[in-house]
Amino acid sequence: MSLSSLNAISPIDGRYRSKVEALAPYFSEEALIKYRVQVEIEYFISLCEIPLPQLADFNISLFDDLRAIYTGFSTEDALAVKKIEGVTNHDVKAVEYFIKDKFDKLSLTKYKEFIHFGLTSQDINNTAIPLSIKEAMNEVYIPEYSTVLEKLKSLSEEWKAIPMLARTHGQPASPTRLGKEIEVFAVRLEEQFNLLNDIPSAAKFGGATGNFNAHHVAYPDINWKDFGSRFVQEKLGLQHSFPTTQIEHYDHMAALFDGLKRINTIIIDLNRDIWTYVSMDYFKQKIKDGEVGSSAMPHKVNPIDFENSEGNLGLANAIFEHLSAKLPISRLQRDLTDSTVLRNVGVPFGHTLIGFKSTLKGLNKLLLNEVKIAEDLENNWVVVAEAIQTILRREGYPNPYEALKGLTRTNEAITQTSISNFIDTLKVSDAIKTELKAISPRNYTGI
Repeated sequence: MSLSSLNAISPIDGRYRSKVEALAPYFSEEALIKYRVQVEIEYFISLCEIPLPQLADFNISLFDDLRAIYTGFSTEDALAVKKIEGVTNHDVKAVEYFIKDKFDKLSLTKYKEFIHFGLTSQDINNTAIPLSIKEAMNEVYIPEYSTVLEKLKSLSEEWKAIPMLARTHGQPASPTRLGKEIEVFAVRLEEQFNLLNDIPSAAKFGGATGNFNAHHVAYPDINWKDFGSRFVQEKLGLQHSFPTTQIEHYDHMAALFDGLKRINTIIIDLNRDIWTYVSMDYFKQKIKDGEVGSSAMPHKVNPIDFENSEGNLGLANAIFEHLSAKLPISRLQRDLTDSTVLRNVGVPFGHTLIGFKSTLKGLNKLLLNEVKIAEDLENNWVVVAEAIQTILRREGYPNPYEALKGLTRTNEAITQTSISNFIDTLKVSDAIKTELKAISPRNYTGI
């Protein structure tokens, strides 16, 4: 049975494939093989550039032909590597043999033993995977994140003058402005993203146990540590982790995943707030012809986009959390638990992408119900009590908090009229009474 969206086990490769397609060039099996080939080719070129004595006569005009092995990497090439792996039962060794076959076809057989020279498979995996994550972040994640952020900024500006009843502990509280409440989320996202920019994309490159043993025994006069750092940093654009064991210690990668998790958590918080505002009728939603909100209740227009986002971001966070907790731990100089875990790196990115798209879709469907928002303010004149007692404090009025507490902690409705009548009983100047009566739930919104 060939794989299709209907028989895929994961909804990422099934139901939601169209939403995560952009991640395939970075996190698919084919992509991983391609990145491994890229690292192997660039490593060979770097050995030629030293040059090692046996590579001193290599024709540098052939570098473009070598790079074409990975820049033109195809699905057929990936299948060829997998066929070799069926014999070797080792994925990185299969890549080495695949490149050696390419060297034979380019009449470069005499040089092919310098492919993967002195390396262990983790020198390839621990450069290929960080490189794929870095490029996926730049090419897919950041544009999608930025779209969500810019939408929030736009809504914050559009709604900046809309007064709204705030709720703390679910109860009416000092009024705020809708735009400001949206801005809170935008600023939180920006601050967490700025922290992400400080996290390096780190890679291990140093031989079987990280000490360049094989390199040094073969060519003791070469400074292999400097070579490794230049290769990782200049050729691959990553930060060279040194010293290491056989594997990258993944501390920076764990920090990245924790940062991505915090961004997701902020958007989950946003989703829940918007969901609640919809339930309060502060927002209505645009209706699309043909859509069904409920199989039984024809009137329903559910906030499903925010629910979908919350669910997918929760899944993403569960996997990011496991990755960040597991990857930095490896027995002695290495165990293999990181290998299978790292094959799932694309999964939380996929769920994150689905979550971002769903939140954005939901935000684009919102219709502001100013009438309902204004109605809630008008029905909660009790919230100006804070303002009144604060001005009374300013004026040295005795026990102002207690006076307002007596007025407001009652089951009777507090209205503009009852507030005005209360103000008239206060032993303050007419100017202060005028100042107090000018306060309303619509204008008591702070700065």
